[in-house]
Amino acid sequence: MSNQNIFSGTIPALMTPCNADGVPDFDALVATAKSLIEAGMDSVVYCGSMGDWPLLTDEERMTGVKALVDAGIKTIVGTGAQNTRIAVEHTKHAREIGAHGLMVIPRVLSRTLSPAAQKEHFAAILEAGGPDLPAVIYNSPHYGFETKAELFFKLNEKYPQLIGFKEFGGTAALTYAAEHITTGDNGLTLMVGVDTQAYHGFVNCGAVGAITGVGTAMPKEILKMVQLCKSAATGNAQSRRYALELGEAMNVLCTFDEGTDLVLYYKRLMVLEGNSSYEHQIYATDKLSQSQQSHLDSQHTLFRNWWSSWEGKNA
Repeated sequence: MSNQNIFSGTIPALMTPCNADGVPDFDALVATAKSLIEAGMDSVVYCGSMGDWPLLTDEERMTGVKALVDAGIKTIVGTGAQNTRIAVEHTKHAREIGAHGLMVIPRVLSRTLSPAAQKEHFAAILEAGGPDLPAVIYNSPHYGFETKAELFFKLNEKYPQLIGFKEFGGTAALTYAAEHITTGDNGLTLMVGVDTQAYHGFVNCGAVGAITGVGTAMPKEILKMVQLCKSAATGNAQSRRYALELGEAMNVLCTFDEGTDLVLYYKRLMVLEGNSSYEHQIYATDKLSQSQQSHLDSQHTLFRNWWSSWEGKNA
């Protein structure tokens, strides 16, 4: 399984740039991915981690995935779909075009709370991906279902390419995954799935990777956060202090990752960071209110002023 270590890095979750009519711009998507890899990111996730997948057609999603893979970008494919059959189609497409990993999203909209239904949903995706396409489950209470240890190990026993979690559930969920699933087995991977939990995930739970939202707009700063957290996890006192300082300074920007409007906030953040390709939403009626945008803009300015004088950025 040559791609197994794909989940041990820092991985931005891509949003879909589009024109004023909501038509996706896949050239801009590829350009963003290339710039993130050049900044030090290890791979990218598309599509299914930032809220875009319900807004795109299946053909558009596949077009975006193929464009990234064809451009030589290490790409993890999200399997979010309205039913298992479509999720399997996205999985087969990912395998056929040479994608590098899967982020397996639970069954939504139908029988979401049924462990038996989720087991069959996960199994169908993992079967379609095959043994050479490593996968993590996107575990999130926002999907209405949380995969616990018993179900995970039943799946892992039959499908060893399932190697861990992208854990979006917060402090308690990360702690559970570390305590009951991933710790002590080097073949399993715990990934921080929400930006506010980077410190807890790496330092207290043994996470080895992160899928980041805010890092798509601010890669340098999130890469510094991950570097400091990994160092703090070895007991380095200075790194612990700097990681806590950076986490506090970025807290508001990171907290947008937890909310309903995360794509709206982070597309605006992309524009503030100089990427005008993200000015528009797929649906023009999706927009921040004036107060939301002003709040984000002021927090961005506050952070930039702090960062310019913070000694830890060069540590």
